[in-house]
Amino acid sequence: MAKASNKQPFELPDFYVPWPARLNPNLEGARVHSKAWSYQFGIIGKPKDGSAPEIWSEAKFDAMDYALLCAYTHPEAPGPELDLITDWYVWVFYFDDHFLELFKRSQDQVGAKAYLDRLPLFMPVDMPSTPPVPTNPVEAGLWDLWTRTVPSRSLAWRKRFFESTKHLLDESSWELSNISAHRVSNPIEYIEMRRKVGGAPWSANLVEHAVFAEVPDRVAASRPMRVLKDTFSDAVHLRNDLFSYEREILEEGELSNGVLVMEKFLDISPQRAAHLVNEVLTSRLQQFENTVLTELPMLFLEHGLNPVEQAQVLTYARGLQDWQSGGHEWHMRSSRYMNKGGGGAGGFFLGPNGLGTSAARLPQSPTALGLTRLKSFSHVPFQHVGPMKPPKFYMPYTTKPSPHLDTSRRESKAWARRMGMLEVLPGVPGGYIWDDHKFDVADVALCGALIHPNATVEQLNLSACWLVWGTYADDYFPAFYGNTRDMAGAKVFNARLALFMPEDPGTPAPPPTNPVEKGLADLWARTTEGVTTTSRALFRKAVLDMTESWLWELANQIQNRIPDPIDYVEMRRQTFGSDLTMSLSRLAHGDALPAEIFHTRPIRSLENSAADYACLTNDVFSYQKEIEFEGELNNGVLVVQRFLDLEPAQAVNVVNDLMTARMNQFEYIIANELEPLARNFGLDGKAQEKLRQYVQKLQQWMSGVLIWHQTVDRYKEFELRASHKLGLRIPPGPTGLGTSAARIASFFTSTRSGA
Repeated sequence: MAKASNKQPFELPDFYVPWPARLNPNLEGARVHSKAWSYQFGIIGKPKDGSAPEIWSEAKFDAMDYALLCAYTHPEAPGPELDLITDWYVWVFYFDDHFLELFKRSQDQVGAKAYLDRLPLFMPVDMPSTPPVPTNPVEAGLWDLWTRTVPSRSLAWRKRFFESTKHLLDESSWELSNISAHRVSNPIEYIEMRRKVGGAPWSANLVEHAVFAEVPDRVAASRPMRVLKDTFSDAVHLRNDLFSYEREILEEGELSNGVLVMEKFLDISPQRAAHLVNEVLTSRLQQFENTVLTELPMLFLEHGLNPVEQAQVLTYARGLQDWQSGGHEWHMRSSRYMNKGGGGAGGFFLGPNGLGTSAARLPQSPTALGLTRLKSFSHVPFQHVGPMKPPKFYMPYTTKPSPHLDTSRRESKAWARRMGMLEVLPGVPGGYIWDDHKFDVADVALCGALIHPNATVEQLNLSACWLVWGTYADDYFPAFYGNTRDMAGAKVFNARLALFMPEDPGTPAPPPTNPVEKGLADLWARTTEGVTTTSRALFRKAVLDMTESWLWELANQIQNRIPDPIDYVEMRRQTFGSDLTMSLSRLAHGDALPAEIFHTRPIRSLENSAADYACLTNDVFSYQKEIEFEGELNNGVLVVQRFLDLEPAQAVNVVNDLMTARMNQFEYIIANELEPLARNFGLDGKAQEKLRQYVQKLQQWMSGVLIWHQTVDRYKEFELRASHKLGLRIPPGPTGLGTSAARIASFFTSTRSGA
């Protein structure tokens, strides 16, 4: 373990802190209370029962000053509430250091698992439950805090808080596994896992408690609320990574730090990595702001939130803002972190310093002023980019076309014709999305034959038709709504699609009004016949997640906004239909595998790695098609290009590096995590074989997607130029100041035509 020097490993960057920090006047009371509480439960000093070594002395406890953290992050909490919140933060930081001392340093994974498995027993969602006798300060403190917190909260909040707390505890073993394997995670994996092990989603739940405003349960899982929590979490974690790099990397031997992840992935210096992490942090804060301003108003309208419920959501959002600014101020003062030269105590700021002066300081740099957001809005569509030379992709798996390929080609084309996909569109004279030539060029049946090489002819035909439907719908939606920026019509179109996938098989669907609706109704009936209610619901959600994600793409187009990199990766899985494809595969396994196994971290990480590889494959091959010919800005190559200020060819190389990292992670999970997973679930031989087959299908899916992109002409320049002269074009109508009223007709036109 390296010894820390007097010099920081890098200069802290210039932080974007858009909201002023405020200090709770009940600070001193919280300091007194939290110290007494910590002594009571053996957190300060060595526990009297000898259950743990001394983790914190009183001097160390005073220097870290968690009461100051909570007074900054919850500036309006009354005294008793601030005392409770402070006790929670004392407990969670003590748990982190306690776990480090007992298990991370010794790399005792067996002991760590036994330790972590007991902790949920002290968090009963049903309060009458009685836990076992606590055996250490962590267990005793958790039970005390739980009984003081959850009685005043709804059952929905309790469940959310239990889940975030359990993630925080359980995923500590992920960090331990990486340390044992000397493994630094890739950037996408790191962000996902840091949310669970870093604790900020847990903090977001406590914000609801502290501001006495619960998010209404019917919108708690919506995209806007999820994005608010995720952007809050990522910004909190990345800020902490910057301040804690010296302690974690140089003193504790940690590997779970965003600066280190960037440093290793891009092979850059710690200083450059620190600035890049700060850019990601800034982008996440600006995504938070964008969501509040552009997505919350529509959420309120579409879900019919009354004024009180709207006020609860906005109070919660303000509480998250307070936490961001207050957390920054505390990091600048806590002895736990390196904080010389940072923006919270002089450094890059002009003006007065000290407690209570954060609002008076004037940031100087473009990053601190938030001006870097302009990069996201300055894209000029339809730029000439020319053909992109694909890099050498890392693909360790192989596949071959199904012997039923020719049959599938004939059957899927005949089906597309019956659905009206190869005909002139109703109400659009001379307009079409596909003709025979465009269908043949796409050769979607080849993709199906490559990703399902062992399917029966009936299974392959159904799979090919789903791929045809998804590809056609993906072309149909932007043709009608992307060109016109018609969000109202797009929402009507999307809402109608749910009607063609009735949850109750006996519920009739309305008459379809376009090929997308007709094709979906036909496929839904054929696919869900005889499946369980749970499987049908999950499959329906996968389809709706994909179609609803097109609204997100349209919103970015309307704003002319290149997406935030993290938001892009997570939404791209939906826009590409990854969950739809995987859900089709899950349906084939029946009840041999327990449904719970698909919600475990190893399987979700396996699926996300595969999805990202396939999505980024498409982004590389479709770059010219989308950027030059379609005026798109939802493309991974463009996102990387603009964020890192790279040339397109350089951005492709970075995207390829990400693909390789995700593939390496896929292989790592298979080699190290599937066997323990099967053992934990007690899978018998038949179930283990089903799991092996499922993993093999993911391998064939990635390989098949790559081969298909390399083979077909859909993305090649000569085909792009030929097809650009034909196809559907819908005039966008008048634009500019004063013309909004003239576009209202598009909403009624969409409604009358059934969207």
